[in-house]
Amino acid sequence: MEKIATLSTFSATESRTRDYVELLKPRVMALVVFSGVVGLIIAPGSIHPVLGFTAILCITVAAGGSAAVNMWYDRDIDAIMTRTRNRPLPQGRIEPSAALEFGCVLIALSVLMMALAINALAAGLLAAAAAFYVFVYTMWLKRRTPWNIVVGGAAGAFPPLIGWVAVTGQITWSALILFLLIFFWTPPHFWALALYRNDDYRRAGIPMLPVVAGERRTKIEMLVYTVILFPLSLTPALAGIAGSIYLGGAAVLSGLFVFCAVRVLRDKTYRAARRMFGFSIFYLTSILTLLLVDRVFQVLS
Repeated sequence: MEKIATLSTFSATESRTRDYVELLKPRVMALVVFSGVVGLIIAPGSIHPVLGFTAILCITVAAGGSAAVNMWYDRDIDAIMTRTRNRPLPQGRIEPSAALEFGCVLIALSVLMMALAINALAAGLLAAAAAFYVFVYTMWLKRRTPWNIVVGGAAGAFPPLIGWVAVTGQITWSALILFLLIFFWTPPHFWALALYRNDDYRRAGIPMLPVVAGERRTKIEMLVYTVILFPLSLTPALAGIAGSIYLGGAAVLSGLFVFCAVRVLRDKTYRAARRMFGFSIFYLTSILTLLLVDRVFQVLS
């Protein structure tokens, strides 16, 4: 009996741990953290490996804390939407107050550690990113305007800028290019999801662009953003952040992203939108990877 009780306790602890990990939105966090790593590695200058790891850890913890607060605030609409109704808070597996405290503590600790171990500017940007995601996007824009993703997407564009500043201690035009790449990538990425999850958002009362302006308008906006992103994606090479390897790869990837948007515009079903959403994740991951690969070749040559 004692052994059974021990196993039961272990199982309950493991399940609760998984619930808290889910609050951090680990799949979303992975791309956020990777972009921070890229900003840190390709920034001019050098940083001690321990400090570099600390900076990335701070970005990771702050992103997770912000996600937890987001889940706390959105628990009512998460319970309505098919995509999110099985999250820990709608299911009652974690108390709302516990989720809020968990998120706030993570954000506070990460900003404090960044300030003490790295520099004040990086810590300020980290705090600004968390505040922007929680207060501007989650609490203000998400439920009020169809342009929530356009403006609110800035929160997800901060990590490479923070990584860059962790090394250099300053914001430069090159760092802002990395910010803008993710900023302009975000709307077509999320609108592709919103197209085939349209009913979910409508039922929850979230004014995503397909709900408010219609699918045709959303598809046109997606194409506009991918067209803008095409030349923008080439600017790292023009600014000297990357070389020919990145330039060629970015041109191909961005051309394919525009092609995906054209297919979405022509498609009467949601098949192309689903494919574009998947490709958008591959696109950004590949763009960031190309920046790293290009930097490695520059160092080796």
